[in-house]
Amino acid sequence: MNWAFLQGLLSGVNKYSTAFGRVWLSIVFLFRVMVFVVAAEKVWGDEQKDFACNTAQPGCHNVCYDHYFPVSHIRLWALQLIFVTCPSFLVVLHVAYREERERKHRLKYGEGCQRLYANTGKKRGGLWWTYILSLVFKMGVDATFVYLLYHIYEGYDFPTLVKCSEAPCPNVVDCFISRPTEKRIFSIFMVVTSLVCILLSLCEILYLVGKRCFECIHRMHGSRQINKARSIANMRSSNTHLDSNSKKLASKNQPAPAYSLVVSSKNELRNY
Repeated sequence: MNWAFLQGLLSGVNKYSTAFGRVWLSIVFLFRVMVFVVAAEKVWGDEQKDFACNTAQPGCHNVCYDHYFPVSHIRLWALQLIFVTCPSFLVVLHVAYREERERKHRLKYGEGCQRLYANTGKKRGGLWWTYILSLVFKMGVDATFVYLLYHIYEGYDFPTLVKCSEAPCPNVVDCFISRPTEKRIFSIFMVVTSLVCILLSLCEILYLVGKRCFECIHRMHGSRQINKARSIANMRSSNTHLDSNSKKLASKNQPAPAYSLVVSSKNELRNY
């Protein structure tokens, strides 16, 4: 396994994730991938060889093993880890697409042109929907594999003794599973970590949707305040304009002084 390549991918995913996404990534890498690689593979490495039945009938051992273990836990968990980590890489690819589009735009119109994206890694527009759909897909994958594990093996328990009556077994055969307690512990651990990841993805979806709703409400409230302020300013300007027009009209319509008053004032001046 190329750990440098895996570290680069995980650091890219961690860069564009929220706090919930970073916790989810830590749980997946430390408590699922590392446990799967280091411990789980060794526990299930000898499952078919050490699955012992008290019969020498040819084919009975293989048929009973296939009946109780139709799909290996290791292969099922490997598929689960592959499917649950792929959507996170789609977010990184979407950001890389944005950066490449921004680079081509600059080459075409120059460095001083208007940018297509204020921040290529900011979850807006199509990237927001890609991130939300990746979270929904991860939740669906984890929930599906948890259900499959319960449905295929009829629970998460590993009994020490199982009875098999499948053909070509001559009668009811007793079969013994190797390391049942250890396998039970690892199975419950993987199921619990899957449920924790589902819960974290759900919290992240609620956080992103709530944040977007809050931003929309805040934007609508701000636009209403701006429109209200503009309307008040327009009303004030119109009122001042009307007042000035009324004063001009009043000055124009003021009556001229009476002629008799002017003549009397002139006579009085002559007497002096």
